[in-house]
Amino acid sequence: MTSACFSPDGRWVLTASVDKTARLWNAATRESVGQPMKHNDTVASARFSPDGHWVLTASADKTARLWDAATAKPMGNPMVHNGAVNSAEFSPDGKQILTASEDGTARLWNAPTCQPVDQPMRHNGNVHSAHFSPDGKFVVTASADKTARLWNAATGQAIGGPVKHDDDVLSAEFSPDGRCIVTISWDTARIWDVSSLQ
Repeated sequence: MTSACFSPDGRWVLTASVDKTARLWNAATRESVGQPMKHNDTVASARFSPDGHWVLTASADKTARLWDAATAKPMGNPMVHNGAVNSAEFSPDGKQILTASEDGTARLWNAPTCQPVDQPMRHNGNVHSAHFSPDGKFVVTASADKTARLWNAATGQAIGGPVKHDDDVLSAEFSPDGRCIVTISWDTARIWDVSSLQ
C-alpha cells in the first residue's frame, strides 16, 4: 500500500497500491466494496473529495484521475503530466484539484471538468508534493531543486522567492491556521512565516 485514508463520514477506507489500483473498503467489516479503480502503474495516492462523493488518484502512469466514489467509474478525462504524478489533492471547497509531478510542475485543475487552470507551477526538479492552504488561497510546493515555493491558488503565479534547503525538499505543508509552512528536507526541517514570503 502507498496510502490509506477514511472517507469524510468515516464509513469507508480508501487505499492506493503498487498493484496499480485504488480500492474502497467498508471500515466496519474490512471488506472490499465494488470494483478497483485501475491505473497503468503504481497508484501513489488516493483521496476523497471534501463531500465524499469523488475519489482522486495520482499514479506513476503520469496521470491523475477523478472517480465516482459510489460506482468507482472514472469521471472526465485523465489529468496528464509528462512524468509520474506524485500526489493529488482537492482544494478545501472541492472545486479544484492540485497535482504534483516528476515533470517538474504542479498543476491546478477544475474538479468537475478535469481541465487545467492557468499555467503550470514550475520548479527545476521533481515536485515531490503540493498542498493547499487551509483557506484554499495559496499552494505550497516542495521540489528536488532544493526549494519550496508559495503560489497564488487562483492564478498559479509564484508569490515571493523560493525558500531554500541544502538538499531535496521532500514535503511542505501549511499549519492549521495557514500562518506558517513547515518544510522537510534530507538536511533538516524548518518552519517559515507565510507573511514573510509574500
